[in-house]
Amino acid sequence: MSTERQPERSFATAAKRFLDFLRVRNASRNTVRNYGKDLALFADHLARGADREARFDEITRLTIREFMAEGSQRGLTQATLARRLSALRAFFDYLVREEGLPSNPARSVSAPKIPKKLPTVMTAEETNRLVDEVEYKDGRDRFPEKVVRDRLIFELLYATGLRVSELVGLNVDDFDLAERWISVRGKGRKERQVPYGAKAGEALERFLAVRAKLKPPPKVRALLIHRWGGSIRRLTARSVGLILKKYARAFNGDPSLHPHSLRHAFATHLLAEGADLRAIQELLGHASLSTTQRYTQLSMKHLMKVYDDAHPKA
Repeated sequence: MSTERQPERSFATAAKRFLDFLRVRNASRNTVRNYGKDLALFADHLARGADREARFDEITRLTIREFMAEGSQRGLTQATLARRLSALRAFFDYLVREEGLPSNPARSVSAPKIPKKLPTVMTAEETNRLVDEVEYKDGRDRFPEKVVRDRLIFELLYATGLRVSELVGLNVDDFDLAERWISVRGKGRKERQVPYGAKAGEALERFLAVRAKLKPPPKVRALLIHRWGGSIRRLTARSVGLILKKYARAFNGDPSLHPHSLRHAFATHLLAEGADLRAIQELLGHASLSTTQRYTQLSMKHLMKVYDDAHPKA
């Protein structure tokens, strides 16, 4: 008879072990936070009407379907429901692999079908005009150092296609200034090398001079920084999103622009100019080529618009 101690089988403690496991495996903070929220909601669902704490080995396919149906009745979107199911599938996969659960009950629950919606992508001309709008106006800017920083944000996002989390995670040491390469830490802490062009290089040189004047402590290696509460801190992804919206609103009155808009523009414009799909996959840091292939749909959409606008028989 085995004397090995079995892990506690309550859902709540198993969920905590799972989240700790994700952290050890270098899952992104967003992934850990979102999975934690979804598992907490499922725990609340289990607790309603129960006279004792739920065990993870007692949860069935029906329990999960009831949880999904409850969310649907509350009017949650298909995308939100799909994310909840994804969190439960990952959690039970962990229990099967690490703690001996016989099977994953979430795998037999059908995922909600999410309608595929292609993002709207700016043309190359629109994107360049927007980026060029972010410039220092010869002393008329109240905070010229912020304008220099903001121009670098736009230049890097469009020149490299980085995710906003990757952008704000960059350190000064990640740049090879001579060869114009960046070491980028992507999802799952996977590292890749991404080149950047002359315009982004010029913006980087200007910002590094501004950054030096801020005199950050040696321990602060973040590229994008700001002064907050008397200390210098790394710029957050939320702050970058607000910066983009501010300029987009001033440029064309459209506050819907977000950092991913420039990532979409980067990939779509490369593809339109004949770049290889595999190369774009590598630059974007996509694990699967199928994720990158959606940009072929965006490119075809653009070609059809050009055809419809220009051909006399369209």
